[in-house]
Amino acid sequence: MGKILRVQMTTLSVSVEELSKEDQPTGGRHFTSGVVSREVPPLCHALSAANKPPCGGRISIGAKSPLTGTIKESNAGGNGANALARLGISGIVIEGAPPDDRLRALWVGAEGARLEEAEELKGLGNYDTVAKLQERFPGKISCLTIGPAGEMRLPAASIAVTDEEMRPTRHAGRGGLGAVMGSKGLKAIVVDNEHGERPASVDREGFREAAALFGRLLRQHPVTGEALPTYGTNVLANILNEAGGYPTRNFSTGQFEGTEAISGERQRETIIARGGQPKHACHKGCVIQCSRIYHDEQGEYLTKGPEYETIWAHGANCGIDDLDAIARMDRLDDDIGLDTIETGAAIGVAMAGGLLPFGDAQGALSLLEEVRAGSPLGRIIGSGAAATGRAFGVTNVPVVKGQALPAYDPRAVKGIGVTYATSTMGADHTAGYTVAQNILGVGGDVDPLKPDGQAELSRTLQIATAAIDSAGLCLFVAFCLLDVPEALQAVCALTNAHLGLSVDEDGFAAVGSEVLRLERDFNTRAGFGPEQDRLPDFFSEEALAPHNVVFDVPAEELDAVHGT
Repeated sequence: MGKILRVQMTTLSVSVEELSKEDQPTGGRHFTSGVVSREVPPLCHALSAANKPPCGGRISIGAKSPLTGTIKESNAGGNGANALARLGISGIVIEGAPPDDRLRALWVGAEGARLEEAEELKGLGNYDTVAKLQERFPGKISCLTIGPAGEMRLPAASIAVTDEEMRPTRHAGRGGLGAVMGSKGLKAIVVDNEHGERPASVDREGFREAAALFGRLLRQHPVTGEALPTYGTNVLANILNEAGGYPTRNFSTGQFEGTEAISGERQRETIIARGGQPKHACHKGCVIQCSRIYHDEQGEYLTKGPEYETIWAHGANCGIDDLDAIARMDRLDDDIGLDTIETGAAIGVAMAGGLLPFGDAQGALSLLEEVRAGSPLGRIIGSGAAATGRAFGVTNVPVVKGQALPAYDPRAVKGIGVTYATSTMGADHTAGYTVAQNILGVGGDVDPLKPDGQAELSRTLQIATAAIDSAGLCLFVAFCLLDVPEALQAVCALTNAHLGLSVDEDGFAAVGSEVLRLERDFNTRAGFGPEQDRLPDFFSEEALAPHNVVFDVPAEELDAVHGT
């Protein structure tokens, strides 16, 4: 069914393995978490030779996180996963430590794989790195790269994946996996699929029929077929602001007076007026097409999106209502190789600590340049919100297990607060997106301001999300899966037709449960217990305007999410 590339950085060698019976037919998060759980010592330093980042799937990248100390999986769009699949490669496992401090690139093609010197890429941003790789490796390539943040092994460093236009705009952002790649001395993975072939399905006709049905259902759903394609992920800005759950100025209030200026509606108008693309697929086969291309005031390409989380993190969270400034921050994040959520949260914490006034867009841009330069201040910001809070003596630091909270205040959206607290990977909205039921009324309706039912909701969605991640699917398909039973049946049919299996809806959920078991077992062996499954105290002690509510889901309910 597929091959595994095992890249040994200590000896600078590459070997090929057949996908083991243990890993077949797993994929995505199931594969990455399985490898990390089995092969990485839980108590190892995340940047040591013992850590192993494997990748495959949507694309799914996993390792022990240098930011949280827990297991971590982060996935991204872009053209990398399709390129690897066309070469029959199910995953890449990178292990060991390089013998020197020289940078290298891993080239993967139909003829095999090899490590090459890449010193000329040292210190380059992701945009220049990709441009030079295209010159060096002409042909049909895809790239996974790190920027200066990854080279410096900063805990907020991301891994960039090229999109269909060969721009490094799709990022495995959370958890500092770019720092792990940097610790291996690996600047880039170049996948040359010029002579690759589309993977064959066991039942080609069955796969085609299931794919057509699933695509039709996604196009018919109001979220995946209308809202996201029209306004992108930033359609949520006005919705969350109206709900009083839009974290503003380092989570000090739940509404931002400047939301309209940075909303999805305003963003769409700006993109169209400047000749950008209001609807864009980040990889082949994307039906939803929630990405977009943002142009500057002169009508020239500036960045993708930006997405909802990025606009919030650098916008409302920092008191900034300048969409162009936020887009420039997004461009810098992508180029330097930084998780936009963690970096925006760190800047917000620094503002709370008095480094800059809230609303200072130019100051925020200057901080990103400090990160690029590797200055002491830049290294603090690039180390994330928790490190920044310690450096500036801030008490209200919005992190769980060291990872910054995303763009939903857990006091006004209590289900997502449960997910933040109990996720295996630190604060992560994508681990169990209760906003669907708490705010959007998709798949049910659970009052976001009451603690009742939130733990059960989060548990159910964490299981479902782990299964979706393992199938290599975009999380946004969950909107349709939650509402339309036929959609989940179509996903099972796709899996069965492609791999020759007989998975039903219960079997699909069982994969998610197994993933969470593997991840929690790793974390337990790494020293994490129920006492770490908590939000910072200020969320339960300080009421959030405008609803004047605190996070009050009982600790025993948090502990029961995963049966602890």
